[in-house]
Amino acid sequence: MSEKIIGYIKENGEIVDTQSAPEKVGSEIYFDNSPEALEIIRHSTAHLMAQAIRELYPEAEFFVGPVVDEGFYYDFRTKEKIGEEELKRIEKKMKELAKKRYPIEKYEISRSEAAEKFSGDELKQAVLKNIDSETVSIYRQGEFEDLCRGPHVPDTSFLHNFKLTRVAGAYLGGDENAEMLTRIYGIAFADKESLKEYLKMVEEAKKRDHRKLGSELELFMFDENAGAGLPFWMPKGARLRSRLESILFEAHRRRAYQPVRGPEILKAQMWHTSGHYACYGENMYLTEIDEQEYGIKPMNCIGHILIYKHSVKSYRDLPLKYFEYGVVHRHEKSGVLHGLLRVREFTQDDAHIFCTPEQIKEVVLEVVEFVDAVMKKFDFDYSMEISTKPEKAIGDDEVWETATKALKEALDENGLPYGIDEGGGAFYGPKIDVKITDAIGRKWQCGTIQVDFNLPERFDIEYVAEDNERKRPVMIHRAILGSFERFIAILTEHYAGEFPLFIAPTQVIFVPISQEHSSYASQIAQKLLEMGMDSEIYDRNESLNKRIRMAEKQKVPYVVIVGDAEVENRSVAVRDRRKREQYNLSEEEFMLQLAKQLEEGRI
Repeated sequence: MSEKIIGYIKENGEIVDTQSAPEKVGSEIYFDNSPEALEIIRHSTAHLMAQAIRELYPEAEFFVGPVVDEGFYYDFRTKEKIGEEELKRIEKKMKELAKKRYPIEKYEISRSEAAEKFSGDELKQAVLKNIDSETVSIYRQGEFEDLCRGPHVPDTSFLHNFKLTRVAGAYLGGDENAEMLTRIYGIAFADKESLKEYLKMVEEAKKRDHRKLGSELELFMFDENAGAGLPFWMPKGARLRSRLESILFEAHRRRAYQPVRGPEILKAQMWHTSGHYACYGENMYLTEIDEQEYGIKPMNCIGHILIYKHSVKSYRDLPLKYFEYGVVHRHEKSGVLHGLLRVREFTQDDAHIFCTPEQIKEVVLEVVEFVDAVMKKFDFDYSMEISTKPEKAIGDDEVWETATKALKEALDENGLPYGIDEGGGAFYGPKIDVKITDAIGRKWQCGTIQVDFNLPERFDIEYVAEDNERKRPVMIHRAILGSFERFIAILTEHYAGEFPLFIAPTQVIFVPISQEHSSYASQIAQKLLEMGMDSEIYDRNESLNKRIRMAEKQKVPYVVIVGDAEVENRSVAVRDRRKREQYNLSEEEFMLQLAKQLEEGRI
């Protein structure tokens, strides 16, 4: 099937379909699972879904149906409510339509003609308002047609390997004040095997969902009465987080970072100076104190700049590395909040490095080494991407070009591969984004390295150079985990709740066979606590087997059974979750084994 050409990639990177270019206009796109082909296949499947919905619900009106990272979706309006139970019915109709091999045709009309054609359709009128061109394109298949730029497959017979995944609500145009439309998400591939593999991964992801595991393992909670997107860390989750923070703190200190801490609220004028107010103000929480406006910090940059500026710095002080576990607040829309992955309060493992322009490469490479050490520690594969100047940005083009070039040269000269994300940079500078791949193949955005010439200029920070002249340092923003909340969510899903011993919230659960064995378990538990490890004793008045089952469900590294023989011999009967084995050790051997595994956490 892959020999079928369904589109072309023009020299400028634009993807066009065979309807737009009947003759070859660039490199061919074949019907396969390449990113370019999947964009065409998934966009076409979105239209197939809309065609099926229109046949099942003739009064349906459609807004937009784009391709997204997780497949595709369509936003639409119907008189009757559509729930998850309707997805199979819509899928069945889609398969019927696909078999009819409807040609997918394209034609163009003027904006005014389109406005007349869709005069009774509010949603189409809303779409037209967002189109600048005087000419619009329409794609038609059977009796269904819609405003669309494309690209699409030649006919519906290409579209058989799809699955509708969920129903959600979506505000019209993303405006919280507008009406709520129905949104159906789906996925599609060129072949059945790829779809089957994807659905298998989805099922595995459901088992690993950090929200589900977080509740079962009592790691964290949310309380809507307290506010959406504000996580509460329960004792076990707080222990896990504390271990992660401690490991990272030591790793920073060994790399000559200095700990600092800034306030969580600053006068609004500071945020005006930095550019956050203009470029990020809609995501900030603002308040008034003593008739002056203040902003709760969405980022930690300003605090570190002011600490740097407090005293005169020499070239001998550079590079100067400040780091902080900085609590920040950002106003995320309620519709995108998702467990610990997207919250309104979170803590960044944030650092800012002040250096000379000549030191940029060495600093960037040192940070990349740090990133590599952290990712390897947690068994993550990762890739890097350089994100360039976005539309909404501060600073001159020349400054952006210098900063972007510095990042590229640092990676190029050391043979480190990377992709390019055009327009994906922070508003104050280009960046390297670190994307990790978890145990089931999903990619996550985590760490970032950002080169910034702008904020040093805006806050007029300097250093005394070797020639005794005052010069402007470069500021490098850097986070490796991104945030503790997001990284712990990813870790939970990566390990399916079975954390390695060095960060596990509980390392050992003791199960005494009877009450007289609890004293010995308590003695070992106290020794573990003195070694920096946490344990629990399951000695409730319940059967031994039930207590063992309860302990196993907590996914701790070790479940230890204690009975007469263990008390007498000062030994332990170990159920090792990592090795999936059971064995006996002396108390001393067990302690040495735990100490060694605890040491594995050093980065």
